[in-house]
Amino acid sequence: MKRMKRTGTIFIVLLILAIVAACNGGNKAPADSGSGGDGSAQADGASSGDFKKLGEKPLTLKFYSTGATFTDVEFEVMIAGPIRAKYPNVTIERITPAATTTPEEVLSTHVPDIIFGSVQQRVIRTGAYQDLRELIKKHNFDESRLKPIGYNYIKEITKGKGDAVLALPFNINQHVMYYNKDIFDKFGVPYPTEKQLTWDEAVELGTKLTRTENGVHYIGLVVDNLTGLAKSLRLPYLDRQTGQAALDTPDWLRVFELQKRIFEIPGYITPEGTWNWTRDHFMKDQNIAIRVSWLANMVGPLEELRQQGVEFNWDIAPAPNFSDQLGKTREAQIHAIAINSQSQHKDEAFQVIAEILSDEGQRIIAKNGRVPAIINPELEKDYGADIPVLQGKTVQNVFVGEPLQEHYIHPYESEISKRLLEAAEDLAVKGLDVNSAIRKATEAINKDVETLKTTIGQY
Repeated sequence: MKRMKRTGTIFIVLLILAIVAACNGGNKAPADSGSGGDGSAQADGASSGDFKKLGEKPLTLKFYSTGATFTDVEFEVMIAGPIRAKYPNVTIERITPAATTTPEEVLSTHVPDIIFGSVQQRVIRTGAYQDLRELIKKHNFDESRLKPIGYNYIKEITKGKGDAVLALPFNINQHVMYYNKDIFDKFGVPYPTEKQLTWDEAVELGTKLTRTENGVHYIGLVVDNLTGLAKSLRLPYLDRQTGQAALDTPDWLRVFELQKRIFEIPGYITPEGTWNWTRDHFMKDQNIAIRVSWLANMVGPLEELRQQGVEFNWDIAPAPNFSDQLGKTREAQIHAIAINSQSQHKDEAFQVIAEILSDEGQRIIAKNGRVPAIINPELEKDYGADIPVLQGKTVQNVFVGEPLQEHYIHPYESEISKRLLEAAEDLAVKGLDVNSAIRKATEAINKDVETLKTTIGQY
C-alpha cells in the first residue's frame, strides 16, 4: 500500500512538472520546421524585427527580374547585399536567363521565390504571382506606409477579379529630362533649369541642338516616341471595356501631332533614314542632347558605364509637359516585388520583402538612385547619395512635378504596342500624315485584338 501511494505521488509530481514545462515551452520560439512559421514582422516594415526563420538556417532564395531595367550592380546593392549583411545565412540568388528568353519560358523551367519588375499581364496569365493578402495579415505588414500611386496601381490590375494583391511596390519609376551638358556647351545653348518646360519650349530647345558637325549627327530632343509622349497624358492604348484601339481621341491626336513636329526638326532624321534614337545613343554614342525617359532606365546603366570607365558631363531637369499639364510629369511606372505561387519559401520570401520595404531598406534604394515606394519624405533628401554617377547632379529636379499614376495596362497591351512603334515610323520616314497614321494603327490594333481573343482568350 505504501509503495502504491509513493508511486501515485511520484506520478502526480511528474505530471505537474510536465504541465509546467509545457507552459514554459509555449513562450519559446518554435523549432524550425523548414516550411515558414509565423515570423511576424513589426508594423513599420520590420526593419528591426527578429525574423527567426531568416536567422536560423542557411537559405537560398531565387530572384527573377522581368519587364524592368535592374542591373546586376543594383541587385547586389539594393537587395542581395543588404539582406546578406543582416542575415549572413540568407543568399538571394539571381536567375539570369538569355535575353531572348520569355517570362513564360523562365517560369516554366525555374521556380524563382521572388519576382521583381513591372506587374505584367503575361505573368499574371501564368499564375506565377502569389496572392499576398494572407501573408500581409500573417506578418502584420503595414500597408498604410506604401505610397498610393504605387499600391493603388497594383491593386487596380486585378480589380474585379478577386481583388488579389499580387505584389508590393518596390520603387516609383519616375520620368526626368536627361541632358548632355557637353553638347549644350558645344553649341552655346544655356542649360535647362529647375523650371518645367512646356513641350513647345522643349521642341524649340531641341531644334537649336539638332545639327551635324565634324561628321557627327547631333539630335536635340528624344522623347521615347509615341509611347513616351502618351505618358504625359496617361493615355491607354486600348479601351478597357471593349478591348478595341483607343487612339481616336483628341489627346492621342495631340501626341501624334507633337511627335510629328519633333520628327520634322531639320536634321532629326539622317539622310540614311535613322529616326529611332535610343538610350545607347545618349549614353554610348553621346550624340543626344536631351532624352526624356525613366529614372530606372538610365541611372543604373549609367553607373555601370561609369564603372567601365566611360563618363561624360550630363545632368537632370524636370520632364516637360503640355502647357495645360504643367506641375505634372509623366506616368510613374511601378516596379514591384512579388512571390512566386510555386515557391517553397513563401514566408521567408515575404520577410525579405518586408525588410526591403522597411525604412532602412528603402533608404538604401533611395541612396542608390531609386525613388522609394514608402511614405517618408525624409528619404528624398538621401536620393542618390551613395551612387557615384549621381554625385554633383541636380537630383532635386527628380522631385519637381507630380508624377501620374500609371494607366491601366490592358491584358493585350504588350502584344499590340509594336503598332505604336510602326506608327512612329510612318510619321518619321514613310510620309504619313497624323490622321492617316492614327487610322492605320487603329486598324492594325483591332485586327491584332481579334487574333489575341483566340490565342490569349477574353480578358
